[in-house]
Amino acid sequence: MWRLKIAEGGADPWLPTKNAHVGRQVWEFDAAADDPDALAAVDAARREFTARRHQLKHSADLPMRIQLAKENPLKLDLPAIKLGENEDVTEEAVSTTLKRALSTFSTLQAHDGHWPGDYGGPMFLMPGLLIMLHVTGALNTVLSSEHQKEIRRYLYNHQNEDGGWGLHIEGPSTMFGSALTYVSLRLLGEGPDSGDGAMEKGRNWILDHGGATYITSWGKFWLAVLGVFDWSGNNPLPPEIWMLPYCLPVHPGRMWCHCRMVYLPMCYVYGKRFVGQITPIILELRNELFKVPYSEVDWDSARNLCAKEDLYYPHPLIQDILWATLHKFVEPVMMHWPGNKLREKSLNHVMQHVHYEDENTRYICIGPVNKVI
Repeated sequence: MWRLKIAEGGADPWLPTKNAHVGRQVWEFDAAADDPDALAAVDAARREFTARRHQLKHSADLPMRIQLAKENPLKLDLPAIKLGENEDVTEEAVSTTLKRALSTFSTLQAHDGHWPGDYGGPMFLMPGLLIMLHVTGALNTVLSSEHQKEIRRYLYNHQNEDGGWGLHIEGPSTMFGSALTYVSLRLLGEGPDSGDGAMEKGRNWILDHGGATYITSWGKFWLAVLGVFDWSGNNPLPPEIWMLPYCLPVHPGRMWCHCRMVYLPMCYVYGKRFVGQITPIILELRNELFKVPYSEVDWDSARNLCAKEDLYYPHPLIQDILWATLHKFVEPVMMHWPGNKLREKSLNHVMQHVHYEDENTRYICIGPVNKVI
């Protein structure tokens, strides 16, 4: 069964710390665990959540709560106070209610003093990790079979009733969430008809909404890295912009931190036009995600396509003109001599920034999106 290890690192060289691992949370699967009561409670919680997943989207960290409640049992057995509509609020009622609340929260406190919690909600973080692990050949090395099993369970549980997946667990279906989650499940070993029809429903949602050409820019990026989307279907991410003088307002250093730190590694990968190995699963995905044969996809028009479910604000005309200019005139120059000399210099400059970000955050980085890139 799964156990939440808190404030533990041991001699693991991959888990460095400056504060004795205080606040660290790591889920670990213990196949030899002998706790039938806890296992039964977790299994019951799983079944109940799956049955009610469309009404209650968040799991409320129930496996963690079950574990911590057993480690920190309630010391008070106080009755619940229910007041009638016209009943006066007494000091005793307030005191009892506060004691119950404090007692309950005390059971959820970890032994190092902090209150653990899931970093849940976004549905676009896991796909990036899985795609990165797949293209580097490390999927089965980094993620055990039990980890992969739980990821599949999580992704299936957060599929919407219409077959798609949202930007986050409570959101309506989007092409970004649906296409990347479908790809994630396929990379985790699920077949096109697995999940008691769930995969077919997901694929139908994608195709009914135009196919993967309508995915958003980040989705286009990840699918291109995987080899399921042509790089020519992406709007340019020129690394040369990092070579501009910092005084210019368009320098990435003047962007919002999360914007520039995601753009930083993305423009490096774009400049390299990196594509993972084309394996049978990649060829299958090329056939499953598009409404026309892969060889017939109009990649130039795909650059600006975006499903209406994903489009929060239409592109200004000037933005499309800028992208078209970069795509049709600037990028061809940068991909050949002598422009490729500047491209290589820019990529080296960008990589220095990447190393700087790694070293100054102790390889945590500002967020999980740029971290996996």
